[in-house]
Amino acid sequence: MTKQNMVVADAKTGINVAISMAVSGSSLFTTAAQRPPPAAVPGPYITISRINNGARINAWVDSMRASSPTRIKASSLSDDQDSWILHHPSALDMFEQITSASKGKQIVMFLDYDGTLSPIVDDPDRAFMSEAMRATVRKLARYFPTAIVSGRCRDKVYSFVRLAELYYAGSHGMDIKGPSKGSKYKKGAQAVLFQPASEFLPMIDEVYKALLEVTKSTPGARVENNKFCVSVHFRCVDEMKWSELAKQVGAVLEDYPNLRLTQGRKVLEIRPTIKWDKGKALEFLLESLGYANCTDVFPVYIGDDRSDEDAFKVLRERGQGFGILVSKIPKETNASYSLQEPSEVMAFLRRLVGWKRMSLRRQFRMRRRLEEIKVSLPN
Repeated sequence: MTKQNMVVADAKTGINVAISMAVSGSSLFTTAAQRPPPAAVPGPYITISRINNGARINAWVDSMRASSPTRIKASSLSDDQDSWILHHPSALDMFEQITSASKGKQIVMFLDYDGTLSPIVDDPDRAFMSEAMRATVRKLARYFPTAIVSGRCRDKVYSFVRLAELYYAGSHGMDIKGPSKGSKYKKGAQAVLFQPASEFLPMIDEVYKALLEVTKSTPGARVENNKFCVSVHFRCVDEMKWSELAKQVGAVLEDYPNLRLTQGRKVLEIRPTIKWDKGKALEFLLESLGYANCTDVFPVYIGDDRSDEDAFKVLRERGQGFGILVSKIPKETNASYSLQEPSEVMAFLRRLVGWKRMSLRRQFRMRRRLEEIKVSLPN
């Protein structure tokens, strides 16, 4: 038993209180929380140094274009799509094979938010999920442990989803909280937070304020404070201005060697240089649920962004479960299956709920039949 620093939500006030407490392996998140702080990540990520180097800026912009394609040639897309779909077939088309592979195992669901549960929109503050999607995720959580794993601030993504029975991992998994109510999988009485990058909070705030100031001159640029990381959205920035925006971001980050720059769909993301990402968050949550070294768990991760590849890779390396990439165009990915858009994600989740209901009904009928047989047998 060791002492660990944790942040616990007070039940009466709702205020998060830092405490030092003795932990063993018995309560929610404590086993994983005993790990030493994550080490600095060796890469890959965008190098910040020598930002005024023209070749480096051009490389940044090329990378921004590659991760956020603005133009797709229809002819090449058709050819690539046919080949790509053979290796990453639709999860809807392969539904029976997927459920067959999960037979006898506990499915655990991990869902990205933007582009997965909600459509991608120009204004990140208006990325609302539909009521139909919310109802679907609520039903999903009745049958499977379910977590939202997002680059967004945890509080922000919770304000969109508004389901207290889920696990939430915000800031690319650097801010994790268990269900506050209604989950039969919750093992602890308190909602314990795990925040491996707490020491970076003052630095993140400084960078956020600096980026707000320097990007004012770039029309369409939007800076979002996601607590343990900062996102610079360039979805509404003219492509001719991307180079200017890259210089502005790089100039700020030159003074912060303990931060790294990664990319997503038309977003630059500034994160602490610790070895923690959505893949680590997935492993942490599985361990918290008691499935660290189990062979009877079947994790399913659905996401659309480059940051979700860390989770897809973990599943491939574990040889358990699978990843589903949400994309209309071919992309290099570690995911096993694909879905084209959030509407297909909802269709897949609904089928999963329906399949589980039918399985439970069959089990119930079988148990009842066995009981009837026992009663009818002579003593």
